[in-house]
Amino acid sequence: MTKDWQDEAAYKHFDSLDLSGLAWECLRRNSDYRANYPQMRDGLKSPAAWGLRFPG
Repeated sequence: MTKDWQDEAAYKHFDSLDLSGLAWECLRRNSDYRANYPQMRDGLKSPAAWGLRFPG
């Protein structure tokens, strides 16, 4: 689903995001990240390539 980027109401929640929340919103919209995510989830690619660190 694609939101209308010109619809201010669709992005109202951005006003309350902290830095990590904003970073996540941008990252999750990245098509390359979405394509790599299944491989990272399955341990086949490193999240570090995206600058991510997960507590382990």
